[in-house]
Amino acid sequence: MPTKRNVVFGLLGTTLDAGKGSRRWDRWRPTVALCQHEDLLVDRLELIHAPRHQELAAIVVSDIHAVSPHTEVRSVPLDIADPWDFEQVYGSLHDFLLGYPFRPDQESYLVHITTGTHVAQICLFLLTESRYFPGRLVQTSPASRGETNTAGRYAIIDLDLSKYDQLASRFAKEQRQGLSYLKAGIDTRNAPFNAMIEQIERVAVGSRAPILLLGPTGAGKTQLARRIYDVKRTRRQVDGDFVEVNCATLRGDHAMSTLFGHVRGAFTGATTDRPGLLRKAHGGVLFLDEIGDLGIDEQAMLLRAIEQKVFYPVGADREVRSDFQLLAGTNRDLRERAAEGRFRDDLLARINLWTFRLPGLAQRPEDIEPNLDFEVQQASQLVGVHVTFNADARKRFLRFAMSDGARWAANFRDLNAAVLRMATLAPGGRITTDIVQGEIARLETAWQSAPGHNALGPSDLTSRMLGARAAEVDRFDRIQLEDVLRVCHASRSLSEAGRTLFSESRKKKTSSNDADRLRKYLARFGLSWQDFGQADLDTPGP
Repeated sequence: MPTKRNVVFGLLGTTLDAGKGSRRWDRWRPTVALCQHEDLLVDRLELIHAPRHQELAAIVVSDIHAVSPHTEVRSVPLDIADPWDFEQVYGSLHDFLLGYPFRPDQESYLVHITTGTHVAQICLFLLTESRYFPGRLVQTSPASRGETNTAGRYAIIDLDLSKYDQLASRFAKEQRQGLSYLKAGIDTRNAPFNAMIEQIERVAVGSRAPILLLGPTGAGKTQLARRIYDVKRTRRQVDGDFVEVNCATLRGDHAMSTLFGHVRGAFTGATTDRPGLLRKAHGGVLFLDEIGDLGIDEQAMLLRAIEQKVFYPVGADREVRSDFQLLAGTNRDLRERAAEGRFRDDLLARINLWTFRLPGLAQRPEDIEPNLDFEVQQASQLVGVHVTFNADARKRFLRFAMSDGARWAANFRDLNAAVLRMATLAPGGRITTDIVQGEIARLETAWQSAPGHNALGPSDLTSRMLGARAAEVDRFDRIQLEDVLRVCHASRSLSEAGRTLFSESRKKKTSSNDADRLRKYLARFGLSWQDFGQADLDTPGP
């Protein structure tokens, strides 16, 4: 690998760097001295100064060329009206760094904090330690008394921001922004989920170790992985691409070639070289979704690539290098697969440093409402119409969505699909109670026929409502009772539940009192409408 170029950023010292005539060489001038050290080669110096100090900057640039001809010096005028005003200095330097084309894969960066006002030095420190500036600090000092060395001394230092707790508040707003971004701007209310996202944000900006995301299908692992990458890129943790692949789609030689690449002639059909996804992810993030389905051979090569940053493409006799951060996702129990010999213990140990389990949507009922609002906004963009619920329809859907009968088997994919269907069917973008009722029926049917749904045993809802009596209900009656209980939980009143359950009878006029019919059915099992936690709105008061 070629040696990285050393690039230094520094402020022009209007006092320490000043000097004219030959006697200036008898003085220690920090910026010039920085380029005089034989063991610190400065390939490029970004010399930041106020426009009014252009003459002094030109002298310093000329002197640097005299002592270090190979050093490229760039004059960077930065207009700061008051160099002692913290907000002005920090804002100007912050904007400058955000627009700078950093190349950390090719260059190493140092920040010279010896020159400039104390305010400017503090700002450079803060920007470096918060990783807006992807480098380290360098501090210079004059030679000891009696020494004739005008280059003086230098020290490259790493400071621990945690020692300065009083500065932490300056980053509180940025952290909140990062948390909001990881949550797609959704104001989630589930306390354990919010705490987990806060920890993920800290890990994302403070570590390059692998991150393992666990959770059921549709819980949002892929979306979260993408946002982790975006946060890291914003904070200059990575400058490469986000590369993702679902390991469940990789089989045989195709898996090896896809991940690690191949050379021409490695196998039949390999007519050209292929770099592979690991090399494509160099300098960036590789997200291996469903990593539990990765083959054993691929696992062995992946482990070496994580630990040593090198691997062999298929058919190659020379190693290639790729420095990436690994994010992995799975809905499987990797410990169980390791015990069965289907997942390597050493790979599991390597990727298990930071493990986060995403809960399913049904486990976060308080987050359904804000996520519903988010999905409605997304659906509006897709259908090209501003979509809204009428008040009753929204309450109806939320009551069902947050009830025990809502399985949300595919989690956010179910919610996304449900909202998109309702938005598509909504006349003029207005979702009505009829549309909501149709969608509820569609979801219930889909969940009942989904793999793993046990229609014969008492459901959690039936067991909760009947307790030990649930085991006494015949299989035939149990299936019917399950559907009735779901409808009652999702309805506002006994009459509404009755209308839903006996809608066909109403069309044929064979049912005269739906509420009374339902009340008598519930009574067969020792239940009443009050057992659902709602007042009997259909029974007049005394």
